[in-house]
Amino acid sequence: MSQKKKTAQPPAPAGRHETVRQEIISAITDRPLSIKYISAAVKISEKEICAHLRHIGRTVTNRGQRLVITPAECRKCRFVFQKRKKLKRPGRCPVCRAETIKEPLFEIR
Repeated sequence: MSQKKKTAQPPAPAGRHETVRQEIISAITDRPLSIKYISAAVKISEKEICAHLRHIGRTVTNRGQRLVITPAECRKCRFVFQKRKKLKRPGRCPVCRAETIKEPLFEIR
C-alpha cells in the first residue's frame, strides 16, 4: 500500500477584529506616525500602507475628519517637500542631494 504524503498547510492568519484600514485609522487618529511605524503597528508592508492611505484620505473626509500630512523634510538643508504627491519618503533632496530625509507623518484629526 502506498500512502500519500500530506502536504503542509500554511498556518492560519491571525484573527483581526478590524479591517486593515480601520486599524490604520485607529493608529493615526490624533497621533502623527510615519509609514514605517504604521506598518509596524498594523503588520503589513510599507507599500501596502501607501495604497491604503490614499483611500483613507477620502473616507475620513466623508466623515467630517481630515487626513493631515506633515511633509518630508531634509535634515541637512531643511528643504520641505510641500508639493510632493507621493506619500512615501523621497530618496534624495533636490537642493543639497543629501539622503537624510525625515519621513512624512500622517494623522487624522
